[in-house]
Amino acid sequence: MAALSERLAGCLSVRETRFLALAAATMPTSLGEVLEIGSFKGKSTTLLAKSVALVGGDRVCAVDPLFAASDTVPPIESGENLPDVFRETIESNGVQHIVEFHQMPSQKLAETWDRPLRLLWIDGDHSYKGAMDDFENFAPFLQPGSVVAAHDVLHRAEGPIRMFCERILLSPAFGPCGMCGSIGWGQYLGPDADTDAYMPEKIALYRKMSRLIQFVALGRDLTKAGTLGFQFLRPLVPHGAVNPHKWRAMITNNLPPNQAKSHTK
Repeated sequence: MAALSERLAGCLSVRETRFLALAAATMPTSLGEVLEIGSFKGKSTTLLAKSVALVGGDRVCAVDPLFAASDTVPPIESGENLPDVFRETIESNGVQHIVEFHQMPSQKLAETWDRPLRLLWIDGDHSYKGAMDDFENFAPFLQPGSVVAAHDVLHRAEGPIRMFCERILLSPAFGPCGMCGSIGWGQYLGPDADTDAYMPEKIALYRKMSRLIQFVALGRDLTKAGTLGFQFLRPLVPHGAVNPHKWRAMITNNLPPNQAKSHTK
């Protein structure tokens, strides 16, 4: 996966692609779908598809209008046709038969979405409204034990960090949570789950991350002082690589009994 990650064009670091591949391969296919919001040039789409195929899955769902729908979309090179680049990426890597792609805004897909989710990967519109809408629109389909992961939580965009802090870290419906690179992740255990044991660690992470929000709130451009403040506080948020074996054991330990049993076969 590391070699593939370095070869593909996109915005994910090797550390982040390893985590995303781990998450896709860990969650039992019987829990539901893998849904990617924000495909860009197809890097994460390809990695998700290959990871799902490794564990016997047959589909990754992805949605992206494939045009600059907001000013938070990464820049596209002059003369580059994003739909063509995306299709070339998934076809050249042999995953086009695994990818169910919807070329539309995620809000449009949400109008008809009715499938359970085991992994929700949010990397679309990074504005506050965009990130919140992506979470709120698809959170009702999360299954107990599923994972939500959001990209650019530690970058200078308001949406991902506030969504992660407000909807995941502070939510009693989520159990273990953490950061890997700029990916914020949390395991959804359900509104009636006992997640008290996870709250001290979640609150500690929230306190460190919430200090960054003042620098990105309202989507404002950072002043020089703000840039320095952000750069000083960002490394204080733990965001190193996860240990695959420990992470998988922790996540599968929280799966419903029937799912945990089937996953270890």
